[in-house]
Amino acid sequence: MPLTIPKILAASLLLLLLASCELEEGVPLRAPSGATPDAEIDWSATADSMQEAFYTTYLGANGTFVQDNRGTATFHYWPNAHALHVLVDGYERTGDPAYLPRMLELLRGIRTMHGGSYSNVFNDDMLWLGNASVRAYNATGNEEYREVAEFLWEDIIMSYSDIFGGGISWKKDTPYSKNAVSNGPAIVLAMRLYALDQDSTYLQWARDLYEWQNANLVDPATGLVWDNISEENGTVSVQKDWVFTYNQGTWIGAGNWLYEATGEEGYLNNSLRTARSLMTSPKVTTDGILRDEGQGDGGLFKGILVRYLTELILQPDINDSDRQKLVDFMQYNGETFYQDGLLRPEMLAGPNWARQPTDRTDLTTQLSGLMLVEAMAKLQAADLL
Repeated sequence: MPLTIPKILAASLLLLLLASCELEEGVPLRAPSGATPDAEIDWSATADSMQEAFYTTYLGANGTFVQDNRGTATFHYWPNAHALHVLVDGYERTGDPAYLPRMLELLRGIRTMHGGSYSNVFNDDMLWLGNASVRAYNATGNEEYREVAEFLWEDIIMSYSDIFGGGISWKKDTPYSKNAVSNGPAIVLAMRLYALDQDSTYLQWARDLYEWQNANLVDPATGLVWDNISEENGTVSVQKDWVFTYNQGTWIGAGNWLYEATGEEGYLNNSLRTARSLMTSPKVTTDGILRDEGQGDGGLFKGILVRYLTELILQPDINDSDRQKLVDFMQYNGETFYQDGLLRPEMLAGPNWARQPTDRTDLTTQLSGLMLVEAMAKLQAADLL
């Protein structure tokens, strides 16, 4: 999923300004009571409304979804992969059979709109679809989803090499650029596939990729994840100024999944360290709210973090203190979005969860807001709110 140059420059400048701030001096986490509404929010009903708005507003050709609410018809692979995720969210929460044809049409439509193939030069795009496909398979039992996920996995690991000591490249044609976005989700996908039939090959891939990412792209002091390691003109460097929300999310998810399978506490401890850091880091939050990363590609980043942060909250083996702090953080983000960031009656989301969107809402941005609301519904169903 390519980041445009203006977005890269803007993100880099912002993060450079914030880089001088020490984590311990980061933005304090405000109490969620500041956003508590007068009446309890029915998060499932809100999710239903947002799901319907998403589907009717963004539906395009062949069951796929268009770029924005203005009808820009450009097809983008990676947000459509996440659209499958949110449809699975809706189906798992409600059991409504109306989701089933929507999910399958979307899966097949991605292939059609991408020239008749699921293969993509961007490994992360395939990883997003692979992870969503395993979830769809688990929810429905339809073997077509599993076959797609396994095909994508085999395609992705062809980009593994010993350059920089291991890891999967961001794109098939950039072996000297290895990114968190092409390794964190790969660990999660390997673990999802491992969970299907306990094939130890997947577990070993996950372990190896985890060890590589931990050594190369994770700040040992905070657990926050750096964007990439690359080589240019013979100089190897790690891009530490780019600390994006979604890379924190997949790293948290990777550790949680590996802990579930192995029982090795180091994995869970690493996920908790990253989660604790991100809640107050000015690189990730603004006044206790996950930061505005713009629309376009960045509009989807926060929703990915929320997905895996929710999985960590639901992990039974974390202590009550950590769980409550994470719930409070999520609740403050969710209630702020519900009160200040959700445009009604259109049910549209903007890139700043504390402010309503203006005239254009990208698919990416809408999906991110919907992921937040589905996560809140899941936490409410677990009696954590």
